[in-house]
Amino acid sequence: MSCEGCPNEGNCNKDAASCQIVTNPKNHIAKIVAVMSGKGGVGKSTMTVMLAKSLAKQGKKVGIMDADITGPSIPRLMDAQNEHAMGTAENEILPIVVDGIKLISLNFMMETESTPVIWRGPIIGNVVKQFYTDVLWGNLDVLLVDMPPGTGDVALTVMQSLPVSGVIMVSTPQPMVSMIVAKAVHMCEKMNIPVLGVIENMAYLECPHCHEKINFYNDEELDAFFDDTKIKCYGTLPMVDLIRDIHAYDTYNLEQQEKTLQFIDDIADQVVQDLNQ
Repeated sequence: MSCEGCPNEGNCNKDAASCQIVTNPKNHIAKIVAVMSGKGGVGKSTMTVMLAKSLAKQGKKVGIMDADITGPSIPRLMDAQNEHAMGTAENEILPIVVDGIKLISLNFMMETESTPVIWRGPIIGNVVKQFYTDVLWGNLDVLLVDMPPGTGDVALTVMQSLPVSGVIMVSTPQPMVSMIVAKAVHMCEKMNIPVLGVIENMAYLECPHCHEKINFYNDEELDAFFDDTKIKCYGTLPMVDLIRDIHAYDTYNLEQQEKTLQFIDDIADQVVQDLNQ
């Protein structure tokens, strides 16, 4: 195994002979960031899409790999649910491109978006590997990997088979969710992959009349989570319609768009700074 072409070349503690990472010489991906939660229903795929849009707005070349093979959300969130991926004569896969962002998802290869994927773990893991090695990503500054919930087969495959630069955790402030996300954080520690920070989603509501901030949960429980995991909070997002309905982004007025995207733009700036350290 050669380290040539790997984003982590020269900044990795793996032995080249035993490393499981296989790269495509046609691809040049500077940074790979996994967006993870450990828990479903926290808005992880939505955060992935919003981060991708914000990074692309900065001029970054961005891709999204939908690694949630049995429950893919990226095509619909990017309003690309009717697209189908094509291949080349060399059996390479061409990503779908939306707003300059390159996308791959198993739903781009299914007859319909509601066709179920009834596969066992090893097959799913191999598909994730192929999404890295067989897709013609070309030159990317950042590849965001939308992870499935949990710390099982796919999470292990991504961390062992892709040169992940860091992980962003997505959580909501409930104690139960924080506990499960902490498991994912500790998994990353065991795999020697840095957790860059946590995005707290759906954390509060802003009153539309007086603009008072209404927290759904006790701040002390959130503080305890960060004290336990020793990682920083990238940002705390409110529950608003635009985040819930990001695939219909253009239907919201400019004021709503600017107010909501300011949250994610601040987070994207922090992510870029951390990746460049």
